[in-house]
Amino acid sequence: MEYQKINTLFKRDANNIIIPTEYTLEEFEYLNNNIFECTEKIDGTNIRVELKSSDNGIVMLFKGRTDNAIVPKHLLIKLNQIFDREKLMQTFNIAEDTTDCDITLYGEGYGTKIQKGGNYISNDVDFILFDIKVGDWWLDRKSYTEIAETLSIKTVPFLGYMTIPQATEMVRKGFKSTISENKNYDAEGLVLKTPNGIKLRNGERIILKIKTIDFIKYNNKIKQ
Repeated sequence: MEYQKINTLFKRDANNIIIPTEYTLEEFEYLNNNIFECTEKIDGTNIRVELKSSDNGIVMLFKGRTDNAIVPKHLLIKLNQIFDREKLMQTFNIAEDTTDCDITLYGEGYGTKIQKGGNYISNDVDFILFDIKVGDWWLDRKSYTEIAETLSIKTVPFLGYMTIPQATEMVRKGFKSTISENKNYDAEGLVLKTPNGIKLRNGERIILKIKTIDFIKYNNKIKQ
């Protein structure tokens, strides 16, 4: 299953510059002063690690954001080093003859030759987890963090519980990436989720992003 599109917080003008006084969804306005889980947004490529039932037993698959997306070769090599099918099955208590296995780990592939990933890792690539879905259930942050520890994989840095205005102010001021080898590298921004997986009317979870570059462009515009 492809990961849902993450909505940006602010509407944009004709020049694709954010309008900081207007939210893209009315639900964001309604939840404005509620507490969200805030994690660092990583500038990478979306990766899915799937554990599925098939006619040949349980298979482990690596996919990009879409089924047709091509995973960079050097990242695919790294994914095969990080993940082991048997360990995944053991972690999720899946037997070889299970006929309804449907587990997806969602994360970012990041590092050398992926976006600006050389700032994160100068001579390698890695995978960092931000979500897990088991069947129809999305795991909460505590659960997927514990699973990541068992699998010895990284999770996106948790930066605290904040309201939308608090998170906006943090991104507006700018902050340094907490995982980058380059300690002067500005974080891409924040991703906000409701702790209990509240959904929109279309059935998608309420998840939003606030990007540092949007405020840089906005500030450049108002200085003109």
